[in-house]
Amino acid sequence: MRFDDLNLHQSLTKAIKELKYEVPTSIQQQAIPIILNKKDVLGSAQTGTGKTAAFALPILHHLINQGNSSRKIKTLVVTPTRELAIQIAENFTLYSKYTNINNTVIFGGVKQGSQTDRLKKGVDILVATPGRLLDLMGQGYISLKDISFFVLDEADRMLDMGFINDVKKILEKLPTNRQSLFFSATMPKNIIEFSNKILRNPEKVIAHKTSTTANTIKQFLYFTNKSTKKDLLFHILRNNDIKQILVFSRTKHGADRIVRNLKKKNINSAAIHGDKAQNQRQKTLKDFKDNNLRVLVATDIAARGIDIDQLNYVLNYDIPNEAETYVHRIGRCGRAGNKGISISISEPEENVYVKAIEKLIGKKIEIVSEQPFKQTEKPMNTQQKKEFEKEKNRKKQEFFKNRKKKRK
Repeated sequence: MRFDDLNLHQSLTKAIKELKYEVPTSIQQQAIPIILNKKDVLGSAQTGTGKTAAFALPILHHLINQGNSSRKIKTLVVTPTRELAIQIAENFTLYSKYTNINNTVIFGGVKQGSQTDRLKKGVDILVATPGRLLDLMGQGYISLKDISFFVLDEADRMLDMGFINDVKKILEKLPTNRQSLFFSATMPKNIIEFSNKILRNPEKVIAHKTSTTANTIKQFLYFTNKSTKKDLLFHILRNNDIKQILVFSRTKHGADRIVRNLKKKNINSAAIHGDKAQNQRQKTLKDFKDNNLRVLVATDIAARGIDIDQLNYVLNYDIPNEAETYVHRIGRCGRAGNKGISISISEPEENVYVKAIEKLIGKKIEIVSEQPFKQTEKPMNTQQKKEFEKEKNRKKQEFFKNRKKKRK
């Protein structure tokens, strides 16, 4: 199948030809005909699978055919992070190049003036993060009564970040008569239950298997100690073949700490996470894409907005405690048919996560045994693990509690 076979409006096919889109990805092949047929969609798809085009193109097709733009918001796309919101809006702009349909993006962390000015002029498509959307709705800048198409993107991260109540408030303001599209990288029980509140007789689209990793990505594993992790990272980065690398940290504080350590060794690096100001995050991403940064350290949530076709290396400084997250992380390299290399560093407490990952992907990750910082420490016993998890959950609850207070 080619894009020409999807029966999209000619202005859209002209735009995507200029973007060198020829063969639709799996999710595009499956989702576009369903959305063109005006049915709700429950989609399982990671960032980087062509998901944005899968919903943006058919929505634009419908808006073009409706004609007579009144500059009222007819399409709402809600997504958890600023980077992803910006990326989606940029794609809408590219695809609608030969139409009179316009869009804008709103997100928190910046002054609202330029965003409200844009809204006053009228827009057809609004891409938003939940907090800023509710804020501007409350101030009277946004009405959702004309929405015909609603997209909830990255639903699993939306729940992880504590946005569930915000999304419920948004849903209460949406017209009942609408087409709804729900996308999530993972489909645990709570996500499916949540989707049932949004969708009407949806068609399911599974664009990937979260248990598989691309054959183009070579995977390597280093076992080390908690105390020698940073030294092992320096050792790995002595490899001059690693021109650029994306490093994953479990926490924001951990990401900043990694960058501080790298800078002490004169390694050009920067971190991207939710505590960074928006202009900082955008500058850091641009520097990385422009090859002005060798190492970008990111948390999982912030990394959802990173889309770099030529990235060859990804490193898990912290092994994720959810096996599927590992698949998502390493999928950031080796994209668009290119080869990639994934490197993981496991301290004793993370060895159990490695086993879960290998079980999920159905193969053993190649261990690098010739290295100077081999694992010697013993993992915690059962009681220590319970105490550790209890403390971690307490801190997580405290974090979300404090964030709610700040919003109020």
